[in-house]
Amino acid sequence: MTQLDIKNIGDAVQSASAPFARLREEIGRVIVGQQAMIDSLIVGILAGGHILLEGVPGLAKTRTVSTLARALQTSFQRVQFTPDLLPADLVGTLVYEPQTQAFRVKKGPIFANLILADEINRAPAKVQSALLESMQEHQVTIGDETFALPVPFLVMATQNPIEQEGTYPLPEAQVDRFMLKVLVNYPTPEEERLILDRMARTSDALTVEPVMSPDDIIRARQVVDDIYIDDKIKDFIVSLVIATRDPKKFGLDIAHLVQYGASPRASIMLTLGAKARAFLAGRGFVTPQDVKDVAREVLRHRVIVTYEAEAEEKTSDDMVEAILSHVPVP
Repeated sequence: MTQLDIKNIGDAVQSASAPFARLREEIGRVIVGQQAMIDSLIVGILAGGHILLEGVPGLAKTRTVSTLARALQTSFQRVQFTPDLLPADLVGTLVYEPQTQAFRVKKGPIFANLILADEINRAPAKVQSALLESMQEHQVTIGDETFALPVPFLVMATQNPIEQEGTYPLPEAQVDRFMLKVLVNYPTPEEERLILDRMARTSDALTVEPVMSPDDIIRARQVVDDIYIDDKIKDFIVSLVIATRDPKKFGLDIAHLVQYGASPRASIMLTLGAKARAFLAGRGFVTPQDVKDVAREVLRHRVIVTYEAEAEEKTSDDMVEAILSHVPVP
């Protein structure tokens, strides 16, 4: 690819990324702080990847996703996951109609552009598994019929830390289908004071104006696909993922702490996430820093630590940090 081609891509990125700056501003009118979470949600939208948000209750996870949906002018469904939820409550079911003596398909809330799976780990595995086909294949099977889901389609799930009462850990196959796992932290004292000033009222007077449409997202994704990524950066991405499986190859003494490394899906998600980061920065090419910026959220839920690591109070985040510091940067 020539310098002229990269410049042309950069010009297209500059034009296409402008609405996303307005999107950030619109969300910021309601949500105080949490800029990292907002940026990660936008990366997921651009890359077509599902997002898992983890944090204790009360950190505006649900409000952020619902605010994002209103600003995007997309169809939105919020599903509250509970221990008694059934798969049919999510994807839909067949309903018998006595008048016609036939079964009719009643579609569930999954048929929307943006799905908020609220507190996903408070429902049992059979309900969590009902999301697998829709998240991977973007389709749903009800009875003997298969229905395509709308485009764009994104699942943004929230979960409470698994140490909390009444939670069910997500199966590895389910977790791997989320592009990013975002840890949501407490606000700073200054941000919390601003939250108090803005939200401590009995009426919710904050409104969100739509700034984008689903068609805008589809066009932006086409630009993201064209962003240039050098072969050396592709090799860097592969090295990061290989290091989660064979850390000794990169001089890391953490093999006894890692039970399973990241799947090839991680390489794909790292590439797409880095392109989306470059897009938001207004660049037509990916830098190594774009990869590192998204690596923690792509890899932390794909690196499974051993019991020995848990005994030493080492987390998957510690493993990812060690890998990022040892793998040579191009």
